[in-house]
Amino acid sequence: MVVGGAVHTGDMCRSIKTLRPPAIPEEATEEEIRAAALQFVRKVSGFRAPAAHNQEVFDRAVDEITEATVRLLDGLEIRGAVRTP
Repeated sequence: MVVGGAVHTGDMCRSIKTLRPPAIPEEATEEEIRAAALQFVRKVSGFRAPAAHNQEVFDRAVDEITEATVRLLDGLEIRGAVRTP
């Protein structure tokens, strides 16, 4: 099944959409970035939702990956694209 441009099989998504122009028309929203981070943590950990004893580390990983993704997207230079401040 395809949902939001990503291929889903069972509980896990096999791909995370590209979050930079020109793949998307505007800058990615915080919600889109966090959703991608959550999907990454789910994929790497193998858990769709962590057990209570793993919730804190799971949430921390999502936060850290979200922050790293924001830094990455902010630092990328896309040649030929107009950068917004």
